[in-house]
Amino acid sequence: MPLLTYNQPADVVLIGTGIMSATLAMFLHELEPNWQIHVFERLDTIAAESSDAWNNAGTGHAAFCELNYTSERADGSIDTSKAFKIDEQFEVSKQFWSYLTEHGIIIQPRDFINTIPHISFVTGEKDVNFLRKRYEALTQNALFEGMEYTEDIEKMRDWMPLMMEGRSTKEKAAATKMDLGTDVNFGALTRMLFDYLDNKVENTTVHLNCEVRDLQRGKDSNKWRISIKNLSLHEESSIEARFVFIGAGGGTLWLLQKSGIPEADGFGGFPVSGQWLRCTNKEVIAQHHAKVYGKASGGTPPMSVPHLDTRVINGEPQLLFGPFAGFSTKFLKYGSYFDLIRSIEWDNLMPMIRAGLDNMPLTQYLIEQVRLTPKEKLKNLQAFYPKAKLGDWALEIAGQRVQVIKKDEVKGGVLEFGTEVVNASDGRIAALLGASPGASTAVAIMLDVLKKCFPENIKTNGWQTKLKEMIPSYDASMADNKELCQSVRNWTTKTLALTGEA
Repeated sequence: MPLLTYNQPADVVLIGTGIMSATLAMFLHELEPNWQIHVFERLDTIAAESSDAWNNAGTGHAAFCELNYTSERADGSIDTSKAFKIDEQFEVSKQFWSYLTEHGIIIQPRDFINTIPHISFVTGEKDVNFLRKRYEALTQNALFEGMEYTEDIEKMRDWMPLMMEGRSTKEKAAATKMDLGTDVNFGALTRMLFDYLDNKVENTTVHLNCEVRDLQRGKDSNKWRISIKNLSLHEESSIEARFVFIGAGGGTLWLLQKSGIPEADGFGGFPVSGQWLRCTNKEVIAQHHAKVYGKASGGTPPMSVPHLDTRVINGEPQLLFGPFAGFSTKFLKYGSYFDLIRSIEWDNLMPMIRAGLDNMPLTQYLIEQVRLTPKEKLKNLQAFYPKAKLGDWALEIAGQRVQVIKKDEVKGGVLEFGTEVVNASDGRIAALLGASPGASTAVAIMLDVLKKCFPENIKTNGWQTKLKEMIPSYDASMADNKELCQSVRNWTTKTLALTGEA
């Protein structure tokens, strides 16, 4: 079949229609309205993989309740650096969304973001002591102003009545609560942004059912040649672009390898699947209005942190418990069982082997999770919600996550649980690998892409002025400036209608 070509080269090609690509596309449109942007998605739906509401926690990761973002040092003190960083990154996201709301790009913010208190809950003297120290350390900073702490059972009954019903009053417990917490439907947000870009912006086009098969340097080394197959029409085509961003979730690694850039050498991926218990009893759902995170068991990975989450999906309250992990060789929920094998190359084989050997507890954890029976899953839920009944819950399959494996001079290979931007030295191509807290920090991550890939543009007065208009705290620290923190939060809370219950 002959390879068709687009008449005009693009300024930008984005691969994947998740929240990362949507955020970057919106940034570039606002900064350079005349640039030609093409977006390619292999599925027939936008944001159907990791950004979809059922495929992620939707927490609006702000480190308010996620205990794994604050570690206890050897001397017993609490390391708050990661929590402060993640919270500020989420505040950056809220600023960008507020700007888009004020400019009519987002019409109804409550269609994707709602106020849901974030609660941390622990039992046992050791974890209670940890939570108390965490609270004392975090609330020294303006970012965590307003956080409440209690060891009072009656107050906890008020905060989370469903979880306290049937619980022993002799059990030592503690909780923190942050009313500023949110639930975010990243799938809905992504579709809002792409709907605007595709239908109201002349220079941006979204192509569904179009799978990117290859990436190569063009005859002009300043351009990339992208080969695409239209899965509906069974036609092949190609397009050239000055800049390419690969935001294809689990499909990113394979395309990054196709690019052949030396910066991609040694990267591998370890896929992890997820499951939720979804409440089907509306009376039970109505009794819980919070995102409550517990503490992971010793030796288990960050992904094992149990949480009972109120969600708002398509305007309806939902209640999820999990996550339960599983293993699949797929890199995407709608991917191939050959994804893992296909990703193995000579340059990443040893890092993957070394990372695997060094993470045997993760392998054991995944095996144990796969073997859990419905009754055993219920037992995990009952540790959070003692009165839970199996008949009120159904199993919901969540999305795939691909954890980053990369070379390490000392260990040979290491497994990472965060996100990582990989870009060519000339800034002509960039890719995002990894998972949590991903979506919640998409704006901060895409700002990083802009800095790495458009270093000259970002220095101009035009870009600097526009970025500060979109993000008032740009190039400033809310963690170090209480007045700025309060000002920005007052603005985003009002603009995004983050008051009252959903």
